[in-house]
Amino acid sequence: MDTRRKAVRDVLVQVNGVILGKERLTLEVLAALLAGGHVLLEDMPGVGKTTLAIAFARLLGLEWKRVQFTPDVLPSDLTGFSVYHREAGQFVYQPGAVFCNLLLADEINRTSPKTQSALLEVMEERQVPGEGKTRRLPEPFFVIATQNPAGAVGTQLLPPAQMDRFMICTAIGYPDFESECAMARGADSTRRTDALEALMDAETLCAIRREVEAVFVHDAIARYAVRLIDATRRSPYLESGASPRGTLALVRMAKAAAWLQGNGFVAPADIAEQFLPCTNHRVQLSVRARMENVDRETVLKQILEETPRPKLQEKPRA
Repeated sequence: MDTRRKAVRDVLVQVNGVILGKERLTLEVLAALLAGGHVLLEDMPGVGKTTLAIAFARLLGLEWKRVQFTPDVLPSDLTGFSVYHREAGQFVYQPGAVFCNLLLADEINRTSPKTQSALLEVMEERQVPGEGKTRRLPEPFFVIATQNPAGAVGTQLLPPAQMDRFMICTAIGYPDFESECAMARGADSTRRTDALEALMDAETLCAIRREVEAVFVHDAIARYAVRLIDATRRSPYLESGASPRGTLALVRMAKAAAWLQGNGFVAPADIAEQFLPCTNHRVQLSVRARMENVDRETVLKQILEETPRPKLQEKPRA
């Protein structure tokens, strides 16, 4: 286990050498991948969303594909289709882009709702049905999707039910001054990602996921996670709270965070740290919140402060 954890930390170091000044963000994305979840990166063009996804794909040694979503991308481009071969006298199935370990879905909110739904169904089921046969996707299978902010030209908002399929939704943001200066002095991002070499493979990543799943969750910790999620459903500032899928995502992310810390159990701090990344995209502000100019992050932080943590002995953090 220590060898695998060291390999994961080496991956993190390499990614932080490509995406400068965003150590917390890269840790969240890595935790989501170890927990078996999908990631949505939402931000302005040019801040490094695609570079981050490519860096993880190369370092984790995964078979990866990239789809640049446009209005003319069809569901069959993702799931595959059958072509009639005259010589063989039969239809032959041609796999689509989802048949890989890591799919980079670039600018997912520029394509049609039908294509979005096809991808998000595959994300949930991890299989492609059709033509009387169900085809399983390779293991592991992750999606790192990027989208430009709502209101950008040519974009359309992902519905809440589809946003709920992503384990976390986060923004990269602009780099700080010193990090951007370092970027200006160094090589461009394309050359930095081209130089990356795999530090593990798909089999190792699957073994790590099993270790993460085996991290112990005390009953008091599970109840703490449920109380936090339940509070989002009762807040007057939220029109709709997080779903039970959000509860599962929160616990799985906390397990991954605990594993990265070298712990075999989930602590209250692990749940608290992952609460915002796991729920920020799953809740909708109420009319009252919009009238009072209250944002989602403020509401969620208040819920976190007002919900008592269980009194368990925690191992000091590194």
